[in-house]
Amino acid sequence: MVHRYSEGVVNLKATMTTTTTTTTTAPAAIQPAELGFFATLATSGSLSAAARELGISTPAVSKRLAGMEARLGLALVNRTTRRMSLTPEGDLVLDHARRILADLDDLTRLLGASKGKPQGLLRVNATLGFGRMHVAPLVSRFVRQHPQVDVQLQLSVNPPPLTDDSFDVCVRFGAPPDARVVSRLIARNRRLLCAAPAYLARHGTPRSPADLVRHHCIGIRQGDEAYGLWRLTPRRGRGPAAPAEAVKTRGNLSSNDGEVAVHWALEGLGIVMRAEWDVERHLKSGRLVRVLPQYDTPDADIHAVWPQRLQSSTRVRSFVDFVAEAFARRAPAAG
Repeated sequence: MVHRYSEGVVNLKATMTTTTTTTTTAPAAIQPAELGFFATLATSGSLSAAARELGISTPAVSKRLAGMEARLGLALVNRTTRRMSLTPEGDLVLDHARRILADLDDLTRLLGASKGKPQGLLRVNATLGFGRMHVAPLVSRFVRQHPQVDVQLQLSVNPPPLTDDSFDVCVRFGAPPDARVVSRLIARNRRLLCAAPAYLARHGTPRSPADLVRHHCIGIRQGDEAYGLWRLTPRRGRGPAAPAEAVKTRGNLSSNDGEVAVHWALEGLGIVMRAEWDVERHLKSGRLVRVLPQYDTPDADIHAVWPQRLQSSTRVRSFVDFVAEAFARRAPAAG
């Protein structure tokens, strides 16, 4: 989705200087439509990707960018055959563009709030596997119910920084450790140890966390968590809680994509620790079985996170409510 602002003129005063002489040169002006174009271009990372996002040809994107730079008298983008990066002036334009577009979206939100209907651009971020499997289908259902909302879904290996203004709602695992954002618990989620029956038949079934060091454990390199360090806590009975056991696992397979790691486990290549939402269907089918079910691993509860400035946004509130209700209906059964 792209911003749809095509009339009027916006001056980037921060980049201009004026003089008191009687003959001055009029400052270069940027059209509002160019702000949306440049923000899409910078986010896409390449001219061809921006062309696909904008629904035009790559030469048309190049021509439009060249015209924008010629009028400003500044290079905004460094181009090479394989990659694209912003110049310092391009970074400045992008920073202003995001703020101006956000203000315009907020104005749209305020005007729409009186009608009680969510509308405008909604930028959603989610992790790769979970976003593809669970969030993307909800986005399509949401826009069918709210056609006045344009949703831009970005999937990434790790959640973006909480101070990043490139998203409106981030669906992420774990509570955010930052008071500068608003968060809501969407669904409870456990991490489970599991393996294919064929793997356990060949290598035996671990009886205690210490047994894991003799097994092939599939590593997932994500976020800031210590790689390969699995913490297991005996399930609490009526007595006092037992301390967690930290096990440094080993194995010859690792990935930053949890879906790949689960696929390796399905092939019988090792034991994986993965969120229940991602392996529930495989456990129900019997393609994977629980390992050390008498132990708990750290929770990975699902939260929706959004900036404080969007706390009263109708489109954000409507989307978070929609996702929370959908997840509540599909929550895995505790066991």
